Amino acid sequence: MDMEVTAWHSLHSTMTAQQGSRRFSRGTLRRIAAFARPHRKRLVWFLVLSTVTAMLAVATPLLAGRVVDAIVGRHAPGVVLGLAGLIAVIALAEAGLGLLTRWLSASIGEGLILDLRTTVYDHVQRMPIAFFTRTRTGALVSRLNNDVIGAQRAFSDTLSGVVSNIVTLLLTLVVMLSLSWQITVIALVLLPVFVLPARRVGRRLAGLRREGADHNAAMGTQMTERFSAPGATLVKLMGRPSRESAEFALRARRVRDIGVRSAMVQTYFVTALTLVSALALAVVYGLGGFLALRGHLEPGAIVSLALLLTRLYAPLTALSGAHIEVMSALVSFERVFEVLDLKPLIAEKPDAREVPDGPVSVEFDSVRFAYPSADKVSLASLEEVATLDTRGGEQVLHGVSFRAEPGQMVALVGSSGAGKSTIAQLLPRLYDADGGTVRLAGVDVRDLTAASLRDALGMVTQDGHLFHDTIRENLLLARPEAVEEEVWDALRRARLEELVRGLPDGLDTVVGERGYRLSGGERQRLTIARLLLAHPRVVILDEATAHLDNTSEAAVQEALTEALEGRTALVIAHRLSTVRAADLILVVEGGRIVERGTHETLLAADGRYAELYRTQFATETDSREAAGPDEDLAARADEDLVTEPDEDRDAGPELTGEPALVP
Repeated sequence: MDMEVTAWHSLHSTMTAQQGSRRFSRGTLRRIAAFARPHRKRLVWFLVLSTVTAMLAVATPLLAGRVVDAIVGRHAPGVVLGLAGLIAVIALAEAGLGLLTRWLSASIGEGLILDLRTTVYDHVQRMPIAFFTRTRTGALVSRLNNDVIGAQRAFSDTLSGVVSNIVTLLLTLVVMLSLSWQITVIALVLLPVFVLPARRVGRRLAGLRREGADHNAAMGTQMTERFSAPGATLVKLMGRPSRESAEFALRARRVRDIGVRSAMVQTYFVTALTLVSALALAVVYGLGGFLALRGHLEPGAIVSLALLLTRLYAPLTALSGAHIEVMSALVSFERVFEVLDLKPLIAEKPDAREVPDGPVSVEFDSVRFAYPSADKVSLASLEEVATLDTRGGEQVLHGVSFRAEPGQMVALVGSSGAGKSTIAQLLPRLYDADGGTVRLAGVDVRDLTAASLRDALGMVTQDGHLFHDTIRENLLLARPEAVEEEVWDALRRARLEELVRGLPDGLDTVVGERGYRLSGGERQRLTIARLLLAHPRVVILDEATAHLDNTSEAAVQEALTEALEGRTALVIAHRLSTVRAADLILVVEGGRIVERGTHETLLAADGRYAELYRTQFATETDSREAAGPDEDLAARADEDLVTEPDEDRDAGPELTGEPALVP
């Protein structure tokens, strides 16, 4: 290691140490130790080998000095060759130990990354939906990537660095003092010339690094939002490309300027420090030569001291900020623990039972529910806000009670925000009721296993979400063990077989991010095919035909007929024509069921349902004045006349009625 390398090492260590410092509780340290415990044997060997390597590093300069003394003293050639051979053996040992130490370091570090990532991933999967609605996905992913890697660095880099630096420093000081206490004292006096500038420049570079990271994050956010299919569409339709380019270029130029400034600050520092190091070497050679000429020092000791000088400054500089550096590395652990400390609101009981076999009934018994406040399901750092929103906890369902017998279809209708989707989300335990009971086949859903609940229930939402994967993989998500024939049967029943068979890659066609290569109707039918492949006994449809044009809705309705056949169904619908055949229609307003009955009885009652019906389907004044289910309104319902102007919003790229995916 020469002086320039020492300078770079000093700068890097102090710059990294400026990233942050805080005190950690013993509880945090115990949790870190718990994660390290499975790797403790390799960790011990890693520290032992790091110590041995540091000792060998100090031995080489001593042997080099002995070689010089042997040459000056005109010892036998065998002595010189023996010393040279020993140096070679030590070099080989250092290389071998270096490889073994690096393997142990990588093994410990990557093992720790695996443990942390899987633990955090499994924990996040158990979090309620409210957690995901509040959290910025990028911030959460950063915990699984950047912070986990930072936590790993505390073991693989920081810990080993502290141990090896302490051993190297102690041995170097002992050896240098034994060779010449005068030169050693002068070397220690020059230490502030290394440490103080490094810490000052390190703070400045750390600030530049944070500023550059902020600009890079802003560019990343802009690219992520603008390069997604919906974002690109929005920019093309309503954005200003020149303005977008100017904003991106401005951030990119700032990153460039920061990069240039950082490079020059580092170069000035390293150049100055290398110059000081050269002057320090000059002092060693000058003072050492003077002492050697006076007979107070052996010539070989001068060479040894010069070589040991770099091994003194590097560990001293690194250890001067070791406390801050360790704390900075451990910040990542605390950020990971923040996520792990968020308790999932949905937990499976140890004695949970399976959903009973046979037909399944659905029952809500005096159910009350309030969405959890932010402090129970989220973190300010994950939402990227200063403080969490304290709102929440207000009851949105007030004593909801109804029963769907096996094979029955129960429809929920009402105004937007009335609580229909909330009711649907309680059945698969996306949330748990605060009061009352939700039962499936007569059993409280909180007493059922999560696996059996997933097998018994199937849900289709209005957004029809698909992963950026093939049609096959999106379908097999419902039942991975399904065979090819079952997949094609589900597509046939969902009215998609002909389309998929006509694609060049068939089932292996990639549907794009969120299924964006499909039209809205195709995407919904694919989610219905996925539901059919799962063979659930209870089906939940949450606005499954929302935002579709009439042609797409007709195709989806045919697929839904297959999906609902012989199954207990809970259907939320905005278009009342889709629920006319329901066995029971529940009108939900303000979190309460205000009316219940069949289509005909509710129209005859001339209440809220009749009002919704007239508002949606009547277009003439005399029709709005009708008090009951007259023939004119029924005819309009059959024609599926919709008054909302934006119902033709097909999210896919094709709005012409032709398939979005074409060969």
